[in-house]
Amino acid sequence: MSVKIRLTRTGARNSPCYRVVAADTRSPRDGGNLEILGWYDPKREGKNFLIKSERIVDWEQRGANVSATVKSLLKRARAEQAPAE
Repeated sequence: MSVKIRLTRTGARNSPCYRVVAADTRSPRDGGNLEILGWYDPKREGKNFLIKSERIVDWEQRGANVSATVKSLLKRARAEQAPAE
């Protein structure tokens, strides 16, 4: 089974919100998932996402692929966690 960490859409029409999930690559975008790893709300101001980065690293070590959008969210999360100098 090949796993991909990607976004699945939630929210109403014209008001998108997304969940970061680990899902089988064969399942549809909004189909079943293995684990919910966070959320992303592009319309919210300020902090508009939450990611369980330790769980994503765990999935990556098991061979999961990460989508480009989730990679950019991980990069932003790591930048926010880094101590300001």
